Amino acid sequence: MFLAAIPTPSISVLELGPFTIHFYSLCIISGVALAIWLGNKRFVSAFPEASGVVSDVAVYAVPAGVIGGRLYHVITTPERFFGSNGNLVDIVKIWQGGLGIWGAISLGALASLLAYRHIGKTRPLPQFRFFLDALAPGVIFAQAIGRWGNWFNGELFGRPLDAPWALEIPPDLRPIEFAQYETFHPTFLYESLWSIAIGLLLLALTTRVRGGQLVALYVVGYCLGRVLIEYLRIDPSHLVLGIRLNILVALTVGLCALVAFRGFSRSER
Repeated sequence: MFLAAIPTPSISVLELGPFTIHFYSLCIISGVALAIWLGNKRFVSAFPEASGVVSDVAVYAVPAGVIGGRLYHVITTPERFFGSNGNLVDIVKIWQGGLGIWGAISLGALASLLAYRHIGKTRPLPQFRFFLDALAPGVIFAQAIGRWGNWFNGELFGRPLDAPWALEIPPDLRPIEFAQYETFHPTFLYESLWSIAIGLLLLALTTRVRGGQLVALYVVGYCLGRVLIEYLRIDPSHLVLGIRLNILVALTVGLCALVAFRGFSRSER
């Protein structure tokens, strides 16, 4: 084993009197705050008449995203919550981890669309795809921050790894079949760095693509990285034809985003 390794934090909560702050939740909240701030800055810069729209939409989109993320997790891992070994109360314990990005983005985007259209009835707004383009870099940066919540919880790591950047996992958090290993792929770090790279690329391409292409590129880029990272993960997952469910979802969503990217190439900037 290498002497150097990334340690898993020994604490995941902060007690402040009667209040308990979970670092997983803090990472999610910090990411959301960044996404709203950056999205608003970009959207208002491009469309000054749309001041305040991002925060107004966020009131609906953020809770919807949390609910969607949790629903996806519950639906794809029902054994944790239902049946003789499940606990229904755990469904609301989102600070313990378990927010599926596919559900979060899907329901969050739907709520955003409905809220955006409602606001559009009272004031002129650009097409929804321009709104999504403005938000895309902030959203992927938020995902980068949110992944650090998995680090604090000591979850969603990859296969055993013997390298200086490996993640040291305490014995009680290791899967039984990997109990003899001490260090693993830090997939939370891989995904965080990949997300940052995508976000920077989106910022650089903002003025070089047509309306809608930026958000499509965000989806394609994330899905590509997710397929590779998911291949390394060893946490329990349902298999379809021997393939992890999240890999199939990423491939399907990424392909749809590629089609959308090509379709938007014929639209106005």
